[in-house]
Amino acid sequence: MVTRSAEDRDVDVAATVGEHDEERPARRLSGRWERFVWVVAIAVALLVLKQVFWPFAKGNQFYLVIFLGLTLPMVFLCYRMRGSAPEGADNPRPLDWGLAVVALLVGLYPVLPIGGGGFAGGYDDFLDRQGILSTPDIVAGALLLVLVLEATRRTTGLVLPVVCLAFLAYSYYGGLLPQDWDIAHAGVDFSQIVNALYNDQSGFYGIPLDVAATYIVLFTIYGAVLSASGAGTFFVDLSFATFRRSRTAPGRTAALSGFLLGTVSGSGTATTVSLGAITWPVLRRAGYPRENAGGLLAASGIGAILSPPTLGAAAFIIAEYLETSYLTVLLWAIVPTVLYYLGIVFAVEADARRFGAKPVDLDTPPVWQILKRGGYHFASLGIIVVFLALDIPPFAAVVYATGVAALFALISQVVGGGSVVGWLRLTADSLAEGIRGALPVVAVCAAAGVITSTITKTGLGLVLADALVDAARGLATNETVVLVLTAIFAAVAVSVLGLAVPVTASFIISWVVLGPALADLGVAPPEVAMFIFYYAVLSEVTPPTALAAVAAAAITGGSVMRTMWQTWKYTLPAFLVPLAFVLTDNGSALLLQRNALTVVWVVVVSALGVAALAVVTGGWLFGQARWPERALCVPAALLLLYLQPLSIAIGVGFFVVAVVVHLLGRRIPRENKEPNDANLEDRVRRDGGGPGSHGLRRETDE
Repeated sequence: MVTRSAEDRDVDVAATVGEHDEERPARRLSGRWERFVWVVAIAVALLVLKQVFWPFAKGNQFYLVIFLGLTLPMVFLCYRMRGSAPEGADNPRPLDWGLAVVALLVGLYPVLPIGGGGFAGGYDDFLDRQGILSTPDIVAGALLLVLVLEATRRTTGLVLPVVCLAFLAYSYYGGLLPQDWDIAHAGVDFSQIVNALYNDQSGFYGIPLDVAATYIVLFTIYGAVLSASGAGTFFVDLSFATFRRSRTAPGRTAALSGFLLGTVSGSGTATTVSLGAITWPVLRRAGYPRENAGGLLAASGIGAILSPPTLGAAAFIIAEYLETSYLTVLLWAIVPTVLYYLGIVFAVEADARRFGAKPVDLDTPPVWQILKRGGYHFASLGIIVVFLALDIPPFAAVVYATGVAALFALISQVVGGGSVVGWLRLTADSLAEGIRGALPVVAVCAAAGVITSTITKTGLGLVLADALVDAARGLATNETVVLVLTAIFAAVAVSVLGLAVPVTASFIISWVVLGPALADLGVAPPEVAMFIFYYAVLSEVTPPTALAAVAAAAITGGSVMRTMWQTWKYTLPAFLVPLAFVLTDNGSALLLQRNALTVVWVVVVSALGVAALAVVTGGWLFGQARWPERALCVPAALLLLYLQPLSIAIGVGFFVVAVVVHLLGRRIPRENKEPNDANLEDRVRRDGGGPGSHGLRRETDE
């Protein structure tokens, strides 16, 4: 047995909460610059809280103008022009300050007293010029466009700004395309492009930014406050205490910790970093190879984006697009989340046996003691769900939950010998951290307005949706086959798009382009939304740009590419689940939209399908699975997740045959099996082992 040291547990989880998986490393500000940004961030946080209870009389768009005008300059102060941190001071340069000042001016231009009438009058005059912008309006709008793209580049990389520029070029030069092309259009004048972005609700100030300025920023503040109260450490300790003594305990602990930490951050990469710093020492001592441990950490962390009650940013956009409550979206996410982590658990069970993982003695108090000491951390999470059930708006519910978390932090501070002044500073730091954590999403959502505006003005979305369905019809005539092919094409498209852009942007683009194609084939909006959301999230674990896997590899010291492939292996069973949403009517039961009996049998069948696919990827059933069993489990998984009685019956048949073949193979006398087992270590290494797999041993029957 190996004892887990206190140093392994006492890791600062709060350092990564509030970051998002689309975020690049921010500056490490110091001195007066850090204090200045801290003050501005708190002012913005107070503005956001004020808007919840005392909204501006001029309307929500007035608030969005002010919000973007105050947060966009912060991006240039908090994120450097180039990704690598310089040696020494990492504070803003004169160019950064210049861009921040310009961003402040052009961002607040619509509400400034320009054009007469005082502060509010300036905004009214600006709205009156919609469609006929003045030259100063066009200049300010063009500058804001450039600054939004630069802010997006700093926070997420070059790909999304390039995509935005391509859409802008299509909008402006569409009239130069051959007119017999379906995507050709008359072209949009530059002033009208700026008008659509700057003075229209489909541009910068559309639904994506609205969601970022209300839901997302409040949830990042909540996550920061909750973490500051010690919730992150509590959740990890609870996970360690739950699975204390077994060879699968370290892997199970990583999976459960990923889920629980996801309730704090709602961010895949942030959860992976927090999780890896704490659980990697235990996984290493248990004998996990570096790449497999990294894959497990990344897969568990990415599940945070799917995990209620915070989910990822795109979930709030789903609620706005479908004009439904956020609680409804949370309910839709429950079963997919369970199936996602179920696939990881199956993989953990297989790996622990294939690699001969060793039990680890975790030096933690019993579960009941941990719950007694810190169970109150669940209270604020429960408040969110209860208030949502009472039809209290989610932004108000999360503010109340934040207040409860802050109150518990105060009690903990006082009981621990701290002071009220220390608590006030901790709360202020959490407010500032929440705003800074939301900056990348703000930039992405503002940039997404460029794409959605172009698609709306040119009708490109409907054209591309028709092209997708036509491509499927060109390969088949049967409507069921057409739907299957369209869903597969859409899944591939979302996954490929997600390789280049963050989850939020990937969902928004896919919704307006691919959503209509599935809707035209009779798929209901909730299934379409969750299908796209699921694949947008899963694109984050797909090589070669899986950021969470990169972070996990940095922690474990494993090969980056092999860690990416291991991450993909852990999550592969989940890749078929979204197809089940849209291919049959019974798929809606996975989103809890059918009666209880239907939900139960659909969930059981889907879990069996995930288990079958886990046999394929994990190479383990009741013992080492050979190629015949794994081959039989492929059609079993595919047929089980096509939720129709006939396909389910055939799928169960395949799975039963796989089990029988496996059991018969295990009955072969050991002298006949020995030549195969002699190379077990080589096969395990080939299937996913790597440096650090010294803990491997031959598995015996248990």
